[in-house]
Amino acid sequence: MVHLTKLKYLAVLFFTTLIVQSSYAQDLHFSQFFEAPLLRNPSLAGIFTGDIRVQAVYRDQWNSVTQAYKTGSLNAEYKMPIGKGDDFLTAGLQLLYDNAGSVFWVSSHVLPAINYHKSLSSEVNRYLSLGVMGGIVQRRLDRSKMTTNSTYDGVGDGETFTKNQYLYADGAVGLTYNSQLNADPANNFFVGVAYHHFNKPKNSFYADQNTELEPKIVGSAGVRFSVTPASYITLQGDISTQGKYQEIIAGALYGMKLGEDWENAKYTIHGGAFLRWNDALIPALKLDYNKYSFSFSYDVNISKLRTSSYGRGGFELGVSYIGFSNRDNSTLNAVLCPKF
Repeated sequence: MVHLTKLKYLAVLFFTTLIVQSSYAQDLHFSQFFEAPLLRNPSLAGIFTGDIRVQAVYRDQWNSVTQAYKTGSLNAEYKMPIGKGDDFLTAGLQLLYDNAGSVFWVSSHVLPAINYHKSLSSEVNRYLSLGVMGGIVQRRLDRSKMTTNSTYDGVGDGETFTKNQYLYADGAVGLTYNSQLNADPANNFFVGVAYHHFNKPKNSFYADQNTELEPKIVGSAGVRFSVTPASYITLQGDISTQGKYQEIIAGALYGMKLGEDWENAKYTIHGGAFLRWNDALIPALKLDYNKYSFSFSYDVNISKLRTSSYGRGGFELGVSYIGFSNRDNSTLNAVLCPKF
């Protein structure tokens, strides 16, 4: 009985360790990646219709396999005109929290950002945006929750690191081009590229100077176009490369305005799906109500883990606010403004 119990604990530890190592070999991600734009590319800060945007996303995954991984993102942006032309500046802040597995492997990120939007046309919305983001990341775990071979020998967890937490500085830079598709400013697109972890921060509880967080390159694109006066489609996708790992996610949402006043619709409902290649199919729903949006998505696991997870990946909840300020130079009165 003792032998079987030991094997059970070792099996759980192995599987948990495997998932933790896999998750930290790559950056944290969201299925609702469009609700965490600064994590995609810091130059996406401020590319929206409004002066202020606040977005939050919560992700819960792997409940069917091990202790749930819980991830939360909160970002805020403030956009303002700068100079005498049609240029803008956006200041932003990205907060990120992740609690992974039974050893409570926690990551906390505090990342301020700034983005400069250079107007390329005096007639239509056409902007080139350069953004940078950088700050502090803390990682920690609870060693009292670890179970290893050494635990059964009465010598603790057998690990040699002395500190259960460490800090490092992290940085990212990105470039984005966005423009109208035609004469209608509501139809537009963007393309962008970002370079994350350009400072190659040290990433080890053992203070190993050879263990670095590998840089990540993210290519992003999106297009929004009207189908009818009361409906439109939004297509978005990302492709990320970090070391030997690659992630591709893309999909579409169909939005329909409700009510008779389509120009100032009180409600807009969106439905669609996204695909994370070789990992998950992600149905998604979103409701816009005045200045607020509420979204829900669920990962249907299609990877090799689907046998153990029974196809259950995780769910995400999102909420956002986009509005205009009362200042004299609010973008509400701007003829040209970066938006998507």
